[in-house]
Amino acid sequence: MEPSGFPRPDEPWGQNPRPPKPPTPPAKRIIPPHPLQALIVVVGFVALLWAIEGVDTVLGGRLDLHGIWPREIDEWDGIIWAPLLHGGWDHLIANSVPFLVLGLLATAGGLGQFIGVTAIIWLFSGVGTFLIGAPGIHIGASGVVFGFLTFVLVRGLFVRSIPQILIAVVVFAIYGSVLWGVLPNQPGISWEGHLCGAIGGIVAAWLVGRSLKQATRKPSFPG
Repeated sequence: MEPSGFPRPDEPWGQNPRPPKPPTPPAKRIIPPHPLQALIVVVGFVALLWAIEGVDTVLGGRLDLHGIWPREIDEWDGIIWAPLLHGGWDHLIANSVPFLVLGLLATAGGLGQFIGVTAIIWLFSGVGTFLIGAPGIHIGASGVVFGFLTFVLVRGLFVRSIPQILIAVVVFAIYGSVLWGVLPNQPGISWEGHLCGAIGGIVAAWLVGRSLKQATRKPSFPG
């Protein structure tokens, strides 16, 4: 039976139904699929850091003792706690702004991907510092920040996304000089955590690119 050209009874006259707009492919996103949720998660985490530093101030800095003590096997759990601890308000302020900016950019692939990326960076930074860090206690979220930075810088290359590469160029123009922090040129700075976190960000970007490529190659079956 040939189509009549008339709308179905459930369609209004004078209007042609439009197909829904397809979602932006994950590889091309520069804005997270749920921006408000991403903002709440990233801002909420930074707020948690400030709350912890407030408690640490009241306790006279005793929480800082739970950071990373390199190669002290009894203190391995510092790998978990170190990014949550800071050596004073100036230290926390220095990490908060780049964490907010780079963390939000890292949520472009969705919150599930962001959590996985953060976990990889967290572990790389912590385990690496535990293995090669200088004697003494290592604390601060800067290793995670360096991981977000390298993740955002190279993600576009691994997923072959022009918009994300352009974002990376802007980010490099703003934060590129920070990358010198991966070198042992500043006393009192945990360059080991920065370096290992940066490596974790590159690994996370590679895994994201690999995952997206595998997803696009999966055969589709009818029915």
